[in-house]
Amino acid sequence: MASKILEWKTDDSLAVGKGATVQQFVATLGDDQLQIDVAPWGEGHLKINGREIAHVDDAKDRRQAFRAIKQIADRYVETHMTTSENKKGSVMLPVAKAKLLEGKKGLIVGIANENSIAWGCAKAFRALGAEVAVTYVNDKAKKYVEPLARALEAPIVMPLDVNKPGQMEAVFERISKEWGKLDFVVHSIAFSPKEALQGRVVDVSREGFATTMDVSCWTFIRMAHLAEPLMRKGGTLFTMSYYGSQMVVKNYNIMGVAKAALECAVRYLAAELGPKGIRVHAISPGPLATRAASGIPEFDALLDKAKAKAPARSLVSIDDVGVATAFLAHDAARLITGETLYIDGGYHIID
Repeated sequence: MASKILEWKTDDSLAVGKGATVQQFVATLGDDQLQIDVAPWGEGHLKINGREIAHVDDAKDRRQAFRAIKQIADRYVETHMTTSENKKGSVMLPVAKAKLLEGKKGLIVGIANENSIAWGCAKAFRALGAEVAVTYVNDKAKKYVEPLARALEAPIVMPLDVNKPGQMEAVFERISKEWGKLDFVVHSIAFSPKEALQGRVVDVSREGFATTMDVSCWTFIRMAHLAEPLMRKGGTLFTMSYYGSQMVVKNYNIMGVAKAALECAVRYLAAELGPKGIRVHAISPGPLATRAASGIPEFDALLDKAKAKAPARSLVSIDDVGVATAFLAHDAARLITGETLYIDGGYHIID
């Protein structure tokens, strides 16, 4: 278990005790440095190699904040991190016995690091023989995405911030010039401002609602529009959803509304594009400890609940999501469209 692996020590360079403003604890796992910062007012942050993974801001005091963040760290290590010996091969692509997607070319949007769902999809598509183009949201993310793009041998690596006019169109224009076609698109992005995501749906502002829907739903519709002329011989469009679209999930809030709209858009796009041989799917994984999920309060409790209640008694991994998504891009799935595919160990069937 992760709790036996991590040994947290106080950072001696910082003041400790009751009068200290912030206390810092550090732990090492292989080549990775983990850090917990906690404040007297109940705020805590988890960083791995300097990058924030999770935070809490509603604990009663420093001790409660530390316990909450430590639990998140233990869960994150258990499900997503390996020792340095194994990690050396973590970027390597799995070996496929058959190149089932050889000759197909696709765009993967949403890789932030090697824990991203989009990375799990990219690995699976590439292992099965497909060629992939990838994007990164900004220069800060570029340093994490570029090594992964090299592992994928991606011929097209471009910035894509959907909030910046013209960037999305530029990506599809380059694909048109270099490939002249597109067989699949994986849309794995979503965003909601903190005040919108962590507040009640009934209190959401117009701006918060509009931003959430724009990034989390409309961008998929826009990508479908841009991909359509490149899918002259058919293709498959994928987007990522979650169970909170159908059921009220604590702390999922306005994102549940956006995902419900996204799944509805999938059905309408499937109906409109089906005559051209273009299939459209929403992929609905169980909870995953990704960078995006770190903004959801009490996310570790959600992971525990999913593992305990799912018939498979197991948490889903990005690789599970990737191989299932890649299957739907194969010609064998040509008559499957408009679906919301749950990859959650069966959790969604349990009351």
